[in-house]
Amino acid sequence: MDLKWKIKPFEALTVHELYDLLRLRSEIFVVEQNCVYLDLDGKDKKALHLIGEFEGKIVAYSRLFDAGISFDNASIGRVTVDANYRDKKWGHELMQEAIAGIKSNFGKEKITIGAQLYLKKFYESHGFVQTSEMYLEDDIPHIEMIRE
Repeated sequence: MDLKWKIKPFEALTVHELYDLLRLRSEIFVVEQNCVYLDLDGKDKKALHLIGEFEGKIVAYSRLFDAGISFDNASIGRVTVDANYRDKKWGHELMQEAIAGIKSNFGKEKITIGAQLYLKKFYESHGFVQTSEMYLEDDIPHIEMIRE
């Protein structure tokens, strides 16, 4: 029951992978969270895409960025696990892979994220510390967090 992990630049994604990861992001960030926003923010082409597959299906995903793209530090974004698989706690494995991916691909230790406030304890369990007051992003409470 292990996930198969891969990290790919945008240009290396297959059409099917791109469709499936965009669908997953839409299912979570637009439909589940009832938030109308433009997910295609122009940053996908600058990201490394961390994909977790189970039985050939993308069930976990995040974007990895070098410093200077989303924040001054390297960053992780669009962290998501398919709702049908959250009972497996794969979000923790996803974050471990994302942190390792930042280190191995960008050589960076310091990572900044814009975290949804309700996930603060989850990110703290991975070494992130709150560094901002709460702010609204697409009407969802967020905080900035840094891992050094």
